[in-house]
Amino acid sequence: MAPIFTPRADARLRLVLVVAALLAVLALALGYAWARSGSTWAVGKPAEQPIPFSHAIHAGQLGLDCGFCHSDAARGAGAGMPAGELCLGCHQRVWNVTAQFAPIQAAVDAGLATQWASVHRLPDHVRFHHAAHLAAGVTCATCHGAVETMPRTVRAETLSMGWCLDCHRDPQTRGLTPVGLGAQPYVHAGIEVPPLTRCTVCHK
Repeated sequence: MAPIFTPRADARLRLVLVVAALLAVLALALGYAWARSGSTWAVGKPAEQPIPFSHAIHAGQLGLDCGFCHSDAARGAGAGMPAGELCLGCHQRVWNVTAQFAPIQAAVDAGLATQWASVHRLPDHVRFHHAAHLAAGVTCATCHGAVETMPRTVRAETLSMGWCLDCHRDPQTRGLTPVGLGAQPYVHAGIEVPPLTRCTVCHK
């Protein structure tokens, strides 16, 4: 029986299949690299805020402690955002720039919270506890970067699952001391697993 395709056609088909497979692998590699790149996670991009707030002035030049504005970080899950009254407490007495603070004054007058735009918001299915991380020795700069140098607050790290797991797999090598359940041994099917890598540690 005569062959349906010529040897040249067979060779071309094999070449097409090999090139298609290589392109598929390349596409997957590029997709993986793109998914892990900083631009995908808005690293370095400032968010629009109600006023032009500068950490470089407040935390840098003035040396204010993070807890002055984010007072819940040391004892709760969320760090908390500064209330309008806190801002105006200083700026109505020490440095009065009325035009810039009009949005905050309006929110206070209406009995509303100032609508700050978070640049470090995590997805709803992620559970994060600031106080637990501070107790373990994690500094604010570890996740938020050198905010004292930022005229406009930007995301310094991806805060992706892979980025968090890099630390959770072996926190002791980073000089951190796990607390609570994170300090308890965890064995699954006879294999010891780093306790901070359990799904329920970070996911609801």
